[in-house]
Parts: sequence; structure tokens; C-alpha cells
Amino acid sequence: MDEQAKIPRALIDKLFALGVMGIEVPESLGGAGARFFHAVLAVEALSAVDPSVGVLVDVQNTLVINALGRWGTDELKRSLLPRLASHAVGAYALSEAGSGSDAFALATRAVESDGGFRLTGRKLWITNANEADLFVVFATVDPDAGYRGITAFVVDKTFRGFSVGKKEDKLGIRASSTCELLLDNCEVPRSHVLGEIGRGYKVAIETLNEGRIGIGAQMIGLAQGALDHAIAYTRDRKQFGKAIAEFQGVQFQLARAATELEAARLLVYNAARMRDAGQPFLKEAAMCKLFAADMAEHVSSLAVQLFGGYGYVKDYPVEKLYRDAKIGQIYEGTSNLQLQTIAKQLI
Repeated sequence: MDEQAKIPRALIDKLFALGVMGIEVPESLGGAGARFFHAVLAVEALSAVDPSVGVLVDVQNTLVINALGRWGTDELKRSLLPRLASHAVGAYALSEAGSGSDAFALATRAVESDGGFRLTGRKLWITNANEADLFVVFATVDPDAGYRGITAFVVDKTFRGFSVGKKEDKLGIRASSTCELLLDNCEVPRSHVLGEIGRGYKVAIETLNEGRIGIGAQMIGLAQGALDHAIAYTRDRKQFGKAIAEFQGVQFQLARAATELEAARLLVYNAARMRDAGQPFLKEAAMCKLFAADMAEHVSSLAVQLFGGYGYVKDYPVEKLYRDAKIGQIYEGTSNLQLQTIAKQLI
């Protein structure tokens, strides 16, 4: 999948069959009826094997289903949540060429028309875009109002004026599609407005806070996979007449990596529990993403190092996990933005 830069549809269908694509969807609407914490566990477990699959499930649950469940009308939830729980993939479209870390510098416009809105603009870096059937798209109804003009819409890929553009050729998580979206007077019915008109910034902020916990889960899963591979290899690899795992220098590196991983896991789990308990978790979500992303880069790098020359070739999985780790410090809020968020909560 990494070489072909694609997740097979047959695998996505298996994820739906497992129930991991609709974890927080109520059972009455075809989902698992579970909690946010369960979504975190699923993302972690899948990411230990392939973080591309982990982020597919993460975006589906922590961003798309979460936003729809919290902000959608009863009619919209009854219409769309059963699709998302059974076969439809979701994507979350906020970023643009001129609005990355400055997420609310949106240029995509939404103009009222008969029975709804027409959206015009271009979105970039949209995860799941190639596979997705439904998109949470942010556009402004009034550019002069700043962030108070931003509105969230649910766009079906079949809507007139909507298309998926260029697919990015990435360093890591290559099987996960990252594409641009093109909206050319895309016709969206008023019933597909998510939340209140002009209050889309609230949908974006609160959903992304939860999404960061999901990325933390992706990073701890990735690191666990890398560490497991490294431990197994050092037990088997013999130098100077004994397994390299018997050398104290190797043991200490593994011990420190395992400790950092456990600390990151507890940060992620704590943030997820706080979210499920209805407690404020803004600082904790930023902390868990920041720490887990840095930890994953370090642990996966150590795994490559311990494999030696074999860690640098594609015959073994650790070079892929190393490439996959870098994105954790970039998407759903860069590490610098997490530091800024934490500092604001402290001061």
C-alpha cells in the first residue's frame, strides 16, 4: 500500500465490517454506540501496523462523525450517520493555500442561493479525499466578518460543482490519500449546514481539539509498532557472539524509548478520558499531541538505528514507520501551535 500510495477498497470494507468506522455512532443508527476513548484505542491499535489506516479511521471518527454528531440537525444525523457507519468514508476540509496554521484565513466563499448555498474555492491537504463520500467543508459567508463569517457544510461528492483534484506524493503515510478539493459554485442545500451560519469557527476549533487526541493515538501506535520490531530484531541479531539485546547500551536505549512511549500513552489516554467525562481538555489535548509526535519520531528513529543497514532499506518495516512519524508534528496543528496553546492555558 505504501508503494502504490493507496488503501484497497476491500480493506476499507473490512474496517466497516469490524465496526471501527462508526465507533461513536449510536447503535440505533447502525454504529457501535461506544465512546471517544474507544476510537482512540482503535486508532492506536491500527497505527501499530500502518499509520495510514490509523489516520483513515481517526479522521472518520474524531473529526467527521464527531462534528456531525455534535453539530448536525436530527435530520442530518438520521440521514448521514448510518452511511458513515456502514460504507461511506468521511473527510474534513479546512486547510487552504493561504490558511494552514492560520486556519481562519479562509478564501472559500459560500453565497446564498435558492434553497441553499453555492461554495467556491480550493481546499488543500485533505486527508481521505480520494476515498471519501462526504466532506465537512468550511467556507465564509462574509469575508468582512473575519472568523465570524465561517460556516461549516456537509458536502456530498455527488453535489454539482464539487471535484477532487491533485493527489499529493508524500514522504510518509503514503497509502492515506491527501488531495486538493475544487469547489466551483458547488450547490449545497441549506439542510447540509453544520451548526449555525457564521459559527463554523466553533465547529472547527472544538472538533480539532478532539482530533489532536486522535493524532496522539496514531503516534503512540506507530511508536509501539516500531519498538516491537526493534526489540524482536535485537533479540535475533548477533554480533560479537551474542544477541545485541544483551549489550547494556542497547538495553538502555530500549528502556528509555519504552518509558517515553508509556508517558505519551498516559497523556493520550488522560485527554481522551477527560473528553468523555465532559471536563475541559484543551491543554491536555495539545500536550498529548505535542509529546506523542516528538516521541514517535525519536522511537522510530531509534528503531532504524538499531536495525543498522537493514533499517535503511525497504525489506523491513521500520524505515516506513520512521517516514510516517514526521507528519505527527505537522498536521492538525503544528508542534509550535500546540506549544502556543499550552502556554496560553498556563499564563
